[in-house]
Amino acid sequence: DAVLKLANLNFDIRNWPRARELYTHYLELHPNQPDTMTDLGITYRELKQYDRALELFDRVQKVAPDHWQSKFNQVIVLAFDLKKYGEAESVLAELKRLQPTNPDVARLAAEVDRQKKAAA
Repeated sequence: DAVLKLANLNFDIRNWPRARELYTHYLELHPNQPDTMTDLGITYRELKQYDRALELFDRVQKVAPDHWQSKFNQVIVLAFDLKKYGEAESVLAELKRLQPTNPDVARLAAEVDRQKKAAA
């Protein structure tokens, strides 16, 4: 667990390369941990490795289909980084089903809509 604590610390201070190393190592020891895989996906996003981030979020959803945080971050990558609004909206629909009263999800949906309209 010291590896995970150190990974989280590096995540918090935005030391993305080191966080990636530590999360990867932790997942070798403890595979299929949805929260850790999501944090690693966010780390890949911050490193501008969007495809790797999406791969992690997909993996999380295979292990834990109701893990809403991975879907939330998947929408961010699809909409804001890759400008794939159709795919983002598809994931967003599932996210809204999982978290119908979550204000963060509502804000995300509004921002995706705003960005999509601005891009049109």
